[in-house]
Amino acid sequence: MRTENSATDQTAIAVAGPTADPRHPADLATRPPGTASGTLLAALGVTAFSLTFPSTAWGLEGFGPWSLVSVRSVLAAVIAGACLLTLRVPVPQRRHWAGLAVVAAGVVLGFPMLTTLALQTATTAHSAVVVGLLPLTTAVFASLRTGARPSRTFWIAACAGAAAVIGFTVQQSGGALTRADLYLFGALLICAAGYTEGGRLAKVMPGWQVIAWALVLCLPIAVVGAGVALSYEPVHLTGHAVTGLLWVSVVSQFLGLVVWYKGMGLIGVPKASQLQLAQPLLTLVWSVFLLGETLPVAAPLTAVAVLVCIAVTQRARS
Repeated sequence: MRTENSATDQTAIAVAGPTADPRHPADLATRPPGTASGTLLAALGVTAFSLTFPSTAWGLEGFGPWSLVSVRSVLAAVIAGACLLTLRVPVPQRRHWAGLAVVAAGVVLGFPMLTTLALQTATTAHSAVVVGLLPLTTAVFASLRTGARPSRTFWIAACAGAAAVIGFTVQQSGGALTRADLYLFGALLICAAGYTEGGRLAKVMPGWQVIAWALVLCLPIAVVGAGVALSYEPVHLTGHAVTGLLWVSVVSQFLGLVVWYKGMGLIGVPKASQLQLAQPLLTLVWSVFLLGETLPVAAPLTAVAVLVCIAVTQRARS
């Protein structure tokens, strides 16, 4: 799903044009190294994130929201820490810890907590449409972080996409934003900040180490949170609950972010954001097949409208 969001280097976006001919080395030379593998890795990350909301909904069948988020963080941090120790990865330089703290606050703690709270009352389809603004929000954060000045077309498309989502949420909520909507909009902002710093750090260290160190940084908080939450929230272990917990812990919280940050590091945030256009639409499909939700007509229409707006913003940045 999720999700799943960033680098300070301005990356040029490929504009549609003649396809490079493999028979002409000069054509191949114009392709940045690692483009194909970076695209594949980013696409795998998007697929993993698209299942985050349905998996969270399953997890909430057996865990309370605070228990689910804290336990998923603990499990993911243990896996990440084991990988770091096994491979004897050196501790990051001091200058990188501020960025890692932003990744931890946005991607490891903030986004999972806010979206889990939202999914207590909002459907996965509704949440997917709102969070579909994440690529656009990330692009705005990245522009602000780099000091770039996007064109007027970029801002018009960005505002149009935001207006489409706000209109959808108000229409679905009967004329006013609900608490779940506020959680989702907050999740957009904090996750975009985490993606931005994560993409920047993925330029100077392997992408999997970015999320691994962010998870380890959060481990003390997650352990305390899990202890407190589990003592107050009842747990009912079911097949759905365990499957949902394992997916959001192992895949959404770690493996998906590993390939996502690696992909962003290879192809840049703007191109990675283009791939993320498919995430809300995939989540809508999963919500129907895995959860049996009935989609309101406005959901896919709004998702497509946001997709078009984000595509325009990406071209406007080129």
